[in-house]
Amino acid sequence: MVERLKARGLVGEMAAEFAGTFILIMFGCGVVAQVAAAEIGDHDSIAWAWGLGVILGVYVASRVSGGHINPAVTVALAVFRDFPWRKVGPYALAQTAGAFVAALLVRWNYSEILSSVDPEHTVETQGVFSTLPGNGVLPISDLGAFRDQIIGTAILLFLVVAITDMRNLAPPPFLAPVVVGFVVVGIGMAWGSAAGYAINPARDFGPRLASYLTGYGTAWLDQHGHPYFWVPIAGPLIGGIIGVGAYRLLIGRFLPPAEPPLEPAPVPAATAQKA
Repeated sequence: MVERLKARGLVGEMAAEFAGTFILIMFGCGVVAQVAAAEIGDHDSIAWAWGLGVILGVYVASRVSGGHINPAVTVALAVFRDFPWRKVGPYALAQTAGAFVAALLVRWNYSEILSSVDPEHTVETQGVFSTLPGNGVLPISDLGAFRDQIIGTAILLFLVVAITDMRNLAPPPFLAPVVVGFVVVGIGMAWGSAAGYAINPARDFGPRLASYLTGYGTAWLDQHGHPYFWVPIAGPLIGGIIGVGAYRLLIGRFLPPAEPPLEPAPVPAATAQKA
C-alpha cells in the first residue's frame, strides 16, 4: 500500500512537471514564432514572454512537484542532496515530454506562417523551436555557445536558490515564481545573444525533436552543419551544478540555520479535562 501511494505521488509530480513545462513552451516558442515568422514584436517581447512562461509554469506545478520545469534544476538539487536521485529521471522525462507536446502545438498553430516565410523549413526559422550559436547569425562557435550555456544556467540556479532559501531574505513563497520569472527576463536581456539562453535541456531538446519530426531535417545541427543538440543539454546541466555550488559556498554556509516551526502551546490540564 505504501509503495502504491509513493507511485501515485510520483505520477502526480510527473504530471505537474509535464504541465508546467508545457505552459513554459507554449509562451516561449509561441512568442518566438510570432516575432521571427510573423514579425510581430521584438527581442523584448521574447524576453518577457519567456519570463511569463516561467512564472505561470511554476505556479501550475509548484504545489505538486516543486515546479522545477527544468532538468538542470532537478539535477543540481539532486547533486546537493536536496532532491532524491530516484526522481531525477522521471522528472526529466516529464519535463521533456511537456516541452515536446507544447512545441508540436505551436508548430501546428503557426504552420501556415512558417511555411510562407520558410517553405523549406531551414535554419531561418529553426530558432523558433531550438537554440543556435549566435541565434543562427552571429559568429559564435559551438564551444563559445557551450561556455555561454554554462554561465547563463549558473546565474539562473544561483539566483533560484537564493530566492527560495528561507534563511535568506526570501520573498513570500507565493511570490517566488514571479521573482524567478524576472530572473529569466534579465538573463534573456543580458545573456541572449551568444546561444539563445536555453538554460534548460528540456526546453531545447523537446522542441528540437518536435521540429525534426515535422520537417526540420537539420534540427540537430547548427547553421554551420555541426552537431549542436548536445550544447543546450550538457551546458545547462554543468552550469546548474556550478550555480548551486557557488551559492552554497559564497552565501549559504554563512547564513544562520533555519528556525524550527513554532509548536502550539500545550493545553492546560484543567482546560483539557473540561473539553
